[in-house]
Amino acid sequence: MDSSLKHFLHDPRLLLDAAGEGIYGFDLSGNAVFINPAAERMTGWQADELLGKKIHQFHHHSHADGSDYPADQCPIYRTMFDGQTRQVSNEVFWRKDGSLFPVEYTSTPIYKDQQLIGAVAIFRDVSTQRSTEQALREALQRVSQLSEQLQAENRYLLEELNADWQHGDLVGQSAPFRTMMQQIELVAQTDASVLILGENGTGKELVARHLHAQSERRDAPLVKVNCAVFAESLLESELFGHEKGAFTGAAQRRKGRFELADGGTLFLDEIAELPMSAQGKLLRVLQEQEFERLGGQETIKVDIRLIAATNRDLWQMVQQGTFRMDLYYRLNVFPLTVPPLRERIEDMELLVAQLLAKLSQKLTRSFTGISKKSLAMLKRYSWPGNIRELQNTLERAAILSPGPILQIPSLMVDSAVGEPAHDAMPTLAAHEKQYIEEVLSQCQGRINGRGGAAEVLALAPSTLRSKMKKLGICRG
Repeated sequence: MDSSLKHFLHDPRLLLDAAGEGIYGFDLSGNAVFINPAAERMTGWQADELLGKKIHQFHHHSHADGSDYPADQCPIYRTMFDGQTRQVSNEVFWRKDGSLFPVEYTSTPIYKDQQLIGAVAIFRDVSTQRSTEQALREALQRVSQLSEQLQAENRYLLEELNADWQHGDLVGQSAPFRTMMQQIELVAQTDASVLILGENGTGKELVARHLHAQSERRDAPLVKVNCAVFAESLLESELFGHEKGAFTGAAQRRKGRFELADGGTLFLDEIAELPMSAQGKLLRVLQEQEFERLGGQETIKVDIRLIAATNRDLWQMVQQGTFRMDLYYRLNVFPLTVPPLRERIEDMELLVAQLLAKLSQKLTRSFTGISKKSLAMLKRYSWPGNIRELQNTLERAAILSPGPILQIPSLMVDSAVGEPAHDAMPTLAAHEKQYIEEVLSQCQGRINGRGGAAEVLALAPSTLRSKMKKLGICRG
């Protein structure tokens, strides 16, 4: 072995000077007796400035938050008194320039002839390691947030996949339809709140989706909340989300629809059904664009565009004291009316063609058209249930039609052409009553909620109750 290398290996001082970790040696009084170059580089304190002095007051005098760190609590000094080895990983050393850096160090007692004569502290700067760990924690937190977001969006997507099958492009060429489309085109390029007005079954949700698709937010989500579906006790959680344990059954944190719609559009359907208790909270969020989850204290900021829809007269509700006036004005920035089907009968051919194409996919059959007689009958009917009623009528007829040309059975259209049935009730109404009663029986009389008769019939619960009252149907 080379003689110079032998000398290096047998000279402890050379080995200590070559070490990458900082090394301090102390006597029993806590004075520095050895400082290696790595310690000088890390702290900025030179050996001749610290040798013979108590180093604690130079590099270990305060905690990271600036609070005092008494020497008698210092693990390095305590090793000098009790001879115990200590490993520390959550402290900082102070540099000469007043800055600090995180350290990991070991304080080890030094014995000679079985007598404790001092201690040595070996430390290293873990700034890079801590930065990496922090970056990793932030990355993991972001992954967790994205995972939670994905789970929430997947839950929402599954709900949407179970929605009405007829969602598609708006079609029509009548004057009322063209007027509506022009209004959509004008307001879509803004972030103004839109209140969609129209009778049940006119396609208000389809209008909302089209409006979102034409807006600058088209690449962000459109999130729907049906205010009539959720019980008052659950609506706030649905809108704003909740933390784990916020209420009985809240087994995990869940994001609300406002959070899911961040950057996109929130569609509040059946807004007139919103309880008064929730109206004030909704107004606050719309004004401030921030909220807290149920059971949480973190303020969450969102950027959303609001679209609401109703078939009721909100101003009349304001006058009756069942809807907040300030919320009404907040929603009614740009009212948009969807015309009923009876005012756009000339669109019947286009609507039937579109719906038959969708029925072909749904029923895995090919429908190439509708008979002229059936189409004429459809045009003569007033369609109180609007496009939704047309959809249901076509679907029932499609199930019964054996060939590719749709034929509307007389059972469905006698009332449409104004022919009275043999009993006191028009045939279409009788058929409708029988169908609703069968659905109610299958749903065990339940109207609201998932699997309820309203969902099966693709009707709003309020509309179904109105039909039941009109047709004399009892829930039992």
